[in-house]
Amino acid sequence: MQLAGMASNRGRNLLNIADRAPGGVEFAVVLSNDPDAPVLEQARERGIPTEVVPKDGDETRREHELRVEEALEAYEFDLVTMDGYMRILTEAFVEGQPTILNVHPSLLPAFPGMDAHEQVLKAGVRQTGCTVHVVDETVDGGPIVTQEPVPVFEGDDVDDLKERVLYRGEFRAYPRAVRWFAEDRVTVDREAGTVSVEGDEEGTFPARRVSSEDRAADLRYGENPHQDAALYADPTCDEASVVHAPQRNEGAKGMGYNNYNDADAALNIVKEFDEPACAVIKHTNPAGAAVADSISEAYADALSTDPKSAFGGIVALNRECDAATAEQIVESFKEVVVAPGYTDDALETLFEKDNLRVLDVSDRFETTETLTEKDLVGGRLVQERDLQSLSPDDLEVVTDRVPTDEQIESMLFAWQTIKHVKSNAILFAKGTETVGVGAGQVSRVDAVEIAKMKAESDAEGKDAEGAVMASDAFFPFPDGIEAAAEAGIEAVIQPGGSVNDDDVIETADELGMTMVMTGTRCFRHD
Repeated sequence: MQLAGMASNRGRNLLNIADRAPGGVEFAVVLSNDPDAPVLEQARERGIPTEVVPKDGDETRREHELRVEEALEAYEFDLVTMDGYMRILTEAFVEGQPTILNVHPSLLPAFPGMDAHEQVLKAGVRQTGCTVHVVDETVDGGPIVTQEPVPVFEGDDVDDLKERVLYRGEFRAYPRAVRWFAEDRVTVDREAGTVSVEGDEEGTFPARRVSSEDRAADLRYGENPHQDAALYADPTCDEASVVHAPQRNEGAKGMGYNNYNDADAALNIVKEFDEPACAVIKHTNPAGAAVADSISEAYADALSTDPKSAFGGIVALNRECDAATAEQIVESFKEVVVAPGYTDDALETLFEKDNLRVLDVSDRFETTETLTEKDLVGGRLVQERDLQSLSPDDLEVVTDRVPTDEQIESMLFAWQTIKHVKSNAILFAKGTETVGVGAGQVSRVDAVEIAKMKAESDAEGKDAEGAVMASDAFFPFPDGIEAAAEAGIEAVIQPGGSVNDDDVIETADELGMTMVMTGTRCFRHD
C-alpha cells in the first residue's frame, strides 16, 4: 500500500509510520503547506519524495486545495495520512481523495479542537489518549478507526501530556490503523459515517489489548538489589492469588520480587490437587511436592524430597495450616509460607520466625484466570494457561508391561506436578510424593541424571527404587530411559511423538519397564 502524507510541521507520526512500515506500507510522497516544515528534510533523508504547496495570501481555501490536488496527481497512493496538517479540508477535497486518516490527541468526541491537552487538564480527567479517525468535512468529527488510552497523572502539564500521548498513544494507534488498511480489514461507509474493522472483536486473543493494573506495593528491589521493582494488582481477579494475600505478620519484612514470583509458582502447584497438598519451591521450581491424607504429612513428604534445596524456600499449602505443620516449617529456614488460613496455634509458632513472611490466601482455587502473560522487550506473549488434567483413560500403554493401578496414580500425580517444573524437566515420584526433580536443563538425559542424583543423594527416607518417572516432552533417544533404569525407575509417563519412539519403547521393554504416552506435552519455559 502506498501512502500520501500531509503535515505542516515535524510530522513525527508520519516519520514513525515510515520507519515501522506497518503492513509493508511505503510513502509515495509527503506534502506540506510550509516550506520550512522539518518533516520535509526528514522525509528526504528517508528517500521519500516531497512536495511543498504554500498558500498564497489571497487564495481561497479551495483554490489552495486545487494546487495540492495537482501536486498529488503525480503520485499513486491508496491512503492519505495527515499529521498536524494545519488546514481544514473542504468536502470537495475529501471526496476527491482516497480515504484520509488523521490522528487527534484526545479520546474523541471529548476534547476536540486545537487545545485538546489544555482541555484535558482543565477538566481534571484521569485518562486521555488519542483517536485515529477518517477525515470528513467536519473538524475532528469523522468516524473513528481506533483509539489508545493514556493516563493523566497528578502534576502533569501540557508538555507532559503532549509527549506521553505521542509516544504511548499516537505511535501505537496510528501504525495499527494503517496496518489494518494495508491488510484490507477496514470498511469505510462514507454515507453512513461508519467504520468497521474485520477481526476487531472480543475473544481470547483480541486484535487490541487494553489492560490496567493498580500499583499495590513498592518492593524493596527486583530480582537483584540494583533493580527497582513494584507490584501491580488486578482488583478483578477472583482466583486465590499471592498478589491479593495479606501478610499476617505485619512486623516482618515485606515481600520482595523473587518472593512473589516463587510464592505464585508454589501456590499454582497445590491448586492442582483436591487432596491435602504441599509444594516447597526454590527459584520457581519445586524442590519437592506431595499429596497426603493430612497437610502435615504432605509437608513432610514434600520436604523430604530435597531438604537441602528447600533451605530458604517457599512453602505453599492447599489446606489451613495447623500447628503440626507450622512446627515442621519453622525447623529450617523458609522465606514465605502461603496457605488458605491458619489456626491460632500455627500463627503463634510461625510468628516466632522474624524473617518468615506468612501469606493468607483465599480458598478459591477454581480457575478464573485463563491466560498467562510474559513481557518481552517491545511486546508481550499471551497464552492459554496449561490447565490439562489427565485421567487414566488419557494414557496409552505402549510397552509389553502394563502399569499397575498404583503406578497409574503415581504417574498422574507426577504429570500434574511436572507442569510446574522448568523445561527440560524430569520428575521421579513414588505414590503421590516426589523423589527427585531435574529442572531447567538443555539436555533431557542431563535432567534425568540430576533427578537421579537428587533421589540418591538428597532425598531423605526414600529413593527412586520402583518409582515412576515423568518427562514433560518426548525422549529423543533411549539414553534417558537407560539412565532412569539405572536409578531403579520402573514406570515412565511421557508425551511421545519422537521419531525415535520405537527405539525408546523397545529399550523400555528390554529393561522390563512400563511406559505410557499422553499425546500432549507440558513445557514450561519461563
